[in-house]
Amino acid sequence: MKLVIYIHGFNSSSSSFKAKVLGRLIEERHSNIEFWCPDLSHWPEKAVTCLIDRIGAYPIKDVTLVGSSLGGFYAAYLSQRFGCRSVLINPAITPHTGLLHYVGRQKNLYTGEEYEFTHEHLYQLEQLYVKEIKRVDKLFLVHTTGDELLDWKTAARHFDGCRRLIVGGSDHGFTNFEDYADNVLSYVNGESSF
Repeated sequence: MKLVIYIHGFNSSSSSFKAKVLGRLIEERHSNIEFWCPDLSHWPEKAVTCLIDRIGAYPIKDVTLVGSSLGGFYAAYLSQRFGCRSVLINPAITPHTGLLHYVGRQKNLYTGEEYEFTHEHLYQLEQLYVKEIKRVDKLFLVHTTGDELLDWKTAARHFDGCRRLIVGGSDHGFTNFEDYADNVLSYVNGESSF
Protein backbone atom coordinates (compact mmCIF):
# COMPACT_ATOMS: atom_id res chain seq x y z
CA MET A 1 0.00 0.00 0.00
CA LYS A 2 1.31 3.43 -0.97
CA LEU A 3 0.64 6.63 0.96
CA VAL A 4 0.04 10.00 -0.67
CA ILE A 5 0.12 12.98 1.68
CA TYR A 6 -1.32 16.14 0.16
CA ILE A 7 0.16 19.28 1.74
CA HIS A 8 -1.98 22.37 1.23
CA GLY A 9 -0.68 25.91 0.86
CA PHE A 10 -0.79 29.13 2.84
CA ASN A 11 -4.26 29.95 4.24
CA SER A 12 -5.64 26.83 2.57
CA SER A 13 -6.95 23.52 3.92
CA SER A 14 -7.82 19.93 3.15
CA SER A 15 -10.82 21.32 1.24
CA SER A 16 -8.64 22.89 -1.44
CA PHE A 17 -9.52 22.24 -5.06
CA LYS A 18 -6.41 20.19 -5.92
CA ALA A 19 -6.70 18.11 -2.76
CA LYS A 20 -10.29 17.22 -3.60
CA VAL A 21 -9.44 16.33 -7.20
CA LEU A 22 -6.53 14.11 -6.18
CA GLY A 23 -8.45 12.46 -3.35
CA ARG A 24 -11.39 11.68 -5.63
CA LEU A 25 -9.21 10.19 -8.38
CA ILE A 26 -7.35 8.02 -5.89
CA GLU A 27 -10.61 6.77 -4.38
CA GLU A 28 -12.06 5.99 -7.82
CA ARG A 29 -9.05 4.45 -9.55
CA HIS A 30 -6.22 3.57 -7.18
CA SER A 31 -7.11 1.07 -4.46
CA ASN A 32 -3.37 0.61 -3.82
CA ILE A 33 -3.02 4.18 -2.51
CA GLU A 34 -4.03 5.62 0.84
CA PHE A 35 -4.72 9.37 0.65
CA TRP A 36 -4.20 11.67 3.62
CA CYS A 37 -4.68 15.43 3.62
CA PRO A 38 -4.56 17.07 7.06
CA ASP A 39 -5.58 20.59 7.96
CA LEU A 40 -2.18 21.95 8.96
CA SER A 41 -1.36 24.55 11.57
CA HIS A 42 -0.40 28.00 10.35
CA TRP A 43 2.74 27.56 12.49
CA PRO A 44 5.42 25.96 10.26
CA GLU A 45 7.01 23.96 13.09
CA LYS A 46 3.67 22.42 14.07
CA ALA A 47 2.73 21.73 10.45
CA VAL A 48 6.00 19.94 9.74
CA THR A 49 5.88 17.96 13.00
CA CYS A 50 2.40 16.71 12.07
CA LEU A 51 3.68 15.58 8.66
CA ILE A 52 6.80 13.95 10.10
CA ASP A 53 4.69 11.91 12.52
CA ARG A 54 2.63 10.51 9.64
CA ILE A 55 5.61 9.90 7.37
CA GLY A 56 7.31 7.97 10.17
CA ALA A 57 4.43 5.50 10.35
CA TYR A 58 5.06 4.26 6.78
CA PRO A 59 8.02 2.72 4.92
CA ILE A 60 9.69 5.75 3.33
CA LYS A 61 9.79 4.06 -0.09
CA ASP A 62 5.98 3.95 -0.13
CA VAL A 63 5.43 7.62 0.76
CA THR A 64 4.86 10.38 -1.79
CA LEU A 65 4.22 13.96 -0.75
CA VAL A 66 2.20 16.23 -3.01
CA GLY A 67 2.66 19.83 -1.95
CA SER A 68 1.12 22.94 -3.44
CA SER A 69 2.63 26.42 -3.02
CA LEU A 70 3.75 26.62 0.65
CA GLY A 71 2.95 22.90 0.80
CA GLY A 72 5.52 22.43 -1.97
CA PHE A 73 8.08 24.20 0.20
CA TYR A 74 7.32 21.81 3.07
CA ALA A 75 7.42 18.81 0.71
CA ALA A 76 10.84 19.82 -0.65
CA TYR A 77 12.22 20.11 2.88
CA LEU A 78 10.79 16.75 3.98
CA SER A 79 11.91 15.02 0.80
CA GLN A 80 15.47 16.22 1.23
CA ARG A 81 15.48 15.30 4.93
CA PHE A 82 13.89 11.85 4.75
CA GLY A 83 14.34 10.73 1.15
CA CYS A 84 10.66 10.35 0.32
CA ARG A 85 9.40 11.25 -3.13
CA SER A 86 7.62 14.55 -3.64
CA VAL A 87 5.52 16.29 -6.25
CA LEU A 88 5.96 20.06 -6.00
CA ILE A 89 3.04 21.97 -7.52
CA ASN A 90 3.77 25.67 -8.08
CA PRO A 91 6.02 25.51 -5.01
CA ALA A 92 7.11 28.44 -2.87
CA ILE A 93 10.91 28.62 -2.83
CA THR A 94 11.63 31.30 -0.21
CA PRO A 95 8.41 31.92 1.73
CA HIS A 96 10.41 33.39 4.62
CA THR A 97 10.94 36.43 2.38
CA GLY A 98 8.01 36.04 -0.02
CA LEU A 99 5.40 36.16 2.73
CA LEU A 100 6.88 39.20 4.47
CA HIS A 101 4.10 41.48 3.25
CA TYR A 102 1.52 39.09 4.79
CA VAL A 103 2.69 39.88 8.34
CA GLY A 104 -0.41 40.94 10.24
CA ARG A 105 -3.95 39.68 10.64
CA GLN A 106 -4.83 36.68 8.44
CA LYS A 107 -7.92 34.62 7.76
CA ASN A 108 -7.86 31.09 6.37
CA LEU A 109 -9.76 31.07 3.06
CA TYR A 110 -11.43 27.74 3.79
CA THR A 111 -11.77 27.34 7.55
CA GLY A 112 -12.40 30.98 8.45
CA GLU A 113 -9.77 30.75 11.21
CA GLU A 114 -8.31 34.15 12.05
CA TYR A 115 -4.77 34.50 13.37
CA GLU A 116 -1.79 36.82 13.54
CA PHE A 117 0.94 36.06 11.01
CA THR A 118 4.20 37.18 12.62
CA HIS A 119 7.94 37.42 12.11
CA GLU A 120 8.19 34.23 14.19
CA HIS A 121 6.31 32.45 11.39
CA LEU A 122 8.90 33.75 8.91
CA TYR A 123 11.76 32.65 11.18
CA GLN A 124 10.31 29.13 11.42
CA LEU A 125 10.00 29.01 7.62
CA GLU A 126 13.60 30.13 7.21
CA GLN A 127 14.74 27.18 9.33
CA LEU A 128 13.13 24.83 6.79
CA TYR A 129 14.69 26.42 3.70
CA VAL A 130 16.81 24.02 1.66
CA LYS A 131 19.31 26.17 -0.21
CA GLU A 132 20.92 23.36 -2.18
CA ILE A 133 18.79 20.52 -3.53
CA LYS A 134 20.84 17.32 -3.45
CA ARG A 135 18.24 14.60 -3.88
CA VAL A 136 16.92 15.73 -7.27
CA ASP A 137 15.87 12.16 -8.04
CA LYS A 138 13.20 12.42 -5.33
CA LEU A 139 11.41 15.43 -6.83
CA PHE A 140 8.86 16.00 -9.57
CA LEU A 141 8.25 19.70 -10.28
CA VAL A 142 4.88 20.62 -11.79
CA HIS A 143 4.59 24.33 -12.52
CA THR A 144 2.27 26.52 -14.55
CA THR A 145 3.79 29.31 -16.62
CA GLY A 146 0.75 31.49 -15.88
CA ASP A 147 1.29 31.44 -12.11
CA GLU A 148 0.69 35.04 -11.07
CA LEU A 149 2.38 34.66 -7.66
CA LEU A 150 5.40 32.42 -8.21
CA ASP A 151 7.73 32.44 -11.22
CA TRP A 152 8.10 29.03 -12.81
CA LYS A 153 11.61 29.91 -14.06
CA THR A 154 12.79 30.49 -10.48
CA ALA A 155 11.46 27.07 -9.50
CA ALA A 156 13.02 25.42 -12.55
CA ARG A 157 16.42 26.87 -11.60
CA HIS A 158 16.13 25.96 -7.93
CA PHE A 159 15.06 22.40 -8.70
CA ASP A 160 17.41 21.97 -11.66
CA GLY A 161 17.95 18.35 -12.58
CA CYS A 162 14.69 16.96 -11.19
CA ARG A 163 11.84 15.53 -13.22
CA ARG A 164 9.52 18.32 -14.35
CA LEU A 165 6.29 19.12 -16.11
CA ILE A 166 5.88 22.76 -17.15
CA VAL A 167 2.28 23.54 -18.03
CA GLY A 168 1.67 26.48 -20.34
CA GLY A 169 -0.73 29.09 -19.04
CA SER A 170 -3.14 28.37 -16.17
CA ASP A 171 -2.60 30.18 -12.83
CA HIS A 172 -1.30 29.79 -9.28
CA GLY A 173 -4.39 27.86 -8.25
CA PHE A 174 -3.84 25.52 -11.25
CA THR A 175 -7.51 25.58 -12.25
CA ASN A 176 -6.94 22.89 -14.90
CA PHE A 177 -5.12 20.58 -12.47
CA GLU A 178 -7.49 17.71 -13.20
CA ASP A 179 -6.05 17.53 -16.73
CA TYR A 180 -2.64 16.72 -15.23
CA ALA A 181 -3.55 14.76 -12.09
CA ASP A 182 -2.87 11.45 -13.86
CA ASN A 183 0.74 12.57 -14.37
CA VAL A 184 1.02 12.98 -10.61
CA LEU A 185 -0.53 9.57 -9.96
CA SER A 186 1.72 7.92 -12.54
CA TYR A 187 4.68 9.31 -10.61
CA VAL A 188 3.22 8.00 -7.34
CA ASN A 189 2.92 4.54 -8.89
CA GLY A 190 6.48 4.61 -10.21
CA GLU A 191 5.47 4.77 -13.87
CA SER A 192 7.63 6.72 -16.31
CA SER A 193 5.26 6.90 -19.27
CA PHE A 194 4.89 10.68 -19.04
